[in-house]
Amino acid sequence: MIAAKTPGIVKKLYYSLYWNLSRQNQGIYLTFDDGPTPEITEKTLDLLEKYGAKATFFCIGRNVERYPDIYQQILNYGHVTGNHTYSHLKGWQTSNDEYFKDIELAKMFIPSNLFRPPYGKIRRSQLKYLRNEYKIIMWDVMSYDFSQKVTNDQCRNFVIKHTKPGSIVVFHDSVKAADNMLFALEHLLEYFTDKGFAFKAIPILQRY
Repeated sequence: MIAAKTPGIVKKLYYSLYWNLSRQNQGIYLTFDDGPTPEITEKTLDLLEKYGAKATFFCIGRNVERYPDIYQQILNYGHVTGNHTYSHLKGWQTSNDEYFKDIELAKMFIPSNLFRPPYGKIRRSQLKYLRNEYKIIMWDVMSYDFSQKVTNDQCRNFVIKHTKPGSIVVFHDSVKAADNMLFALEHLLEYFTDKGFAFKAIPILQRY
């Protein structure tokens, strides 16, 4: 079984990153990686609007360059955006210079001080450098909506079981993830809205 929840030991090893926000309120922080993507991002925005939910979209720079109108829709709906590199690079397999240049290129299209490393893979040296400018947002609940081994029902059950106050939940507004994501997202929104939770965008954060 795929683990949807980030292990506590990982959070302790990388304690300076943001794995969740305050557990003291009824806030849940939905995030969407890898867009904007035609049709899929718009459907996501419609679902969020239906439930009065706000979210954070970690966009790939080249997708924003291709689809600026969809990116603007995200902002017009009142959501927050973050930098997810320009080319979706994996930090572990990329030199620091190349990685930083790619992030700077994305910054031309995504003016935000929130950053999420693609695949969650980033070197400590990269973290040290990027923390001077960015708040690095990870997660404590991964939906695995992109996995061919995960069904709609499993995806829904993963996120509902593991989400709690302050959780940062990862979905993907991408072609590969769309079927699982849209199914699980609506169930998650309905379930937690009925329980009195609010879905919030990640704020422009200050350090702890």
